[in-house]
Amino acid sequence: MSELKRHMGLFHLTMYGVGLILGAGIYVLIGEAAGFAGNSMWISFLLGAVVAIFAGLSYAELSALFPKAAAEYTFVKNAFKNHFFGFIIGWLTAITSIIVAATVALGFGGYLTQFIDLPITIGAVLLIGVLSVVNFIGIKESAWANTIFAIITAGGLVLIIFLGFMIEPVESVDYFEAPNGITGIILAFVLIFFAFIGFEDMANVAEEVRRPKKTIPRAIILSIVITGVIYILVSLSIIRILNWEELAASSAPLADAAHSVLGINGSVTLSLIALFATASTVLITLVAGARILYGMAKSNSLPQFLGRIHPKTKTPWIAVVGILVTSIGFTFVGDIVVIANIVVFAVVITFAAINLAVIVLRYTEPTLERPFKVPINVGKFPILPLFGFVTTVYMMLQFEIEVVLVGVAIIGIGSVLYIILKKRNNFSNSS
Repeated sequence: MSELKRHMGLFHLTMYGVGLILGAGIYVLIGEAAGFAGNSMWISFLLGAVVAIFAGLSYAELSALFPKAAAEYTFVKNAFKNHFFGFIIGWLTAITSIIVAATVALGFGGYLTQFIDLPITIGAVLLIGVLSVVNFIGIKESAWANTIFAIITAGGLVLIIFLGFMIEPVESVDYFEAPNGITGIILAFVLIFFAFIGFEDMANVAEEVRRPKKTIPRAIILSIVITGVIYILVSLSIIRILNWEELAASSAPLADAAHSVLGINGSVTLSLIALFATASTVLITLVAGARILYGMAKSNSLPQFLGRIHPKTKTPWIAVVGILVTSIGFTFVGDIVVIANIVVFAVVITFAAINLAVIVLRYTEPTLERPFKVPINVGKFPILPLFGFVTTVYMMLQFEIEVVLVGVAIIGIGSVLYIILKKRNNFSNSS
């Protein structure tokens, strides 16, 4: 089995992370967040950033320890010495990448209809197809494409920040106004956490990163901090343009905010930027999903043909095709808000496992060299991963039963797949 080629340095990996995080979430869900939290939604974004940093620090330590593709699978399997647990976490990561790619592609298709009379599903399928070609060509090309997308996406958010703080609001803004109290802030926090997820996929391109033990931890923390600051500034500025009731009623809140200040040109500009934002999210999730399949195949946890590297492009081409086909299949599933909650539920399970893995490895593998170590420790015990574990468990308890049942069903399907593959002797005891 051939090796992947290391193209990415700190800048590209950080922009890759920013592109992973900045995407459809902020463009679609900020209106829903305003409906829950009112003017206080900036607190929800702050809470989201804190939880993301907890998980990001844990990812940073583990990715420096085990700079491998299929990162979550590798981390959990090595921490708990349990192949099934590792497989399920890897499965959750792969399936959520597929669902996110498909759902956000539908968001792209929706924005595209404003410019081209094309069915939403067709637009989504075309996007997945084109970006899968980029994914196949190579990580270097994918990284450059994502860097451009990320800069454009961030530009749209910076425009909102600029407009919000440059104009004089019609009435004074109470930044602590919360129509639904603490409950609304928490509900908004759980929902908009979708806008923070993605940085975890940075670890899945570890085998294509130069000096991964130093580069990955730095890039993870930088990307979370950059996007967290942008999100909080956007949430503070946009309510100076539109009140929270108007934001909650809007299907395109950022475009409507730009339209309020700049007219039709502002709306068109933000809609175009939203196309880049959704395209960026889809590209990155396709890249990460393929690397998860590749890494699990390389570890003999999935059929080995998924780990084949194309001789010319040096990319896991069969995994790319697999992600392409399954993502297109999921484009026939709709509502981004509902899917966002399903994805967040699956992700917080993964984050809980990752935070716990850091704690366990501190005691089971104390002699391992840790190029990056989560700060604030009592002896061997890391405090911040404990906070991260507790907060993710708390988040799990906030979801509606329907979301939980879908999450359990995904885990159940993964369990059946594990049993089938085990019977076919696709697993090895290697770590």
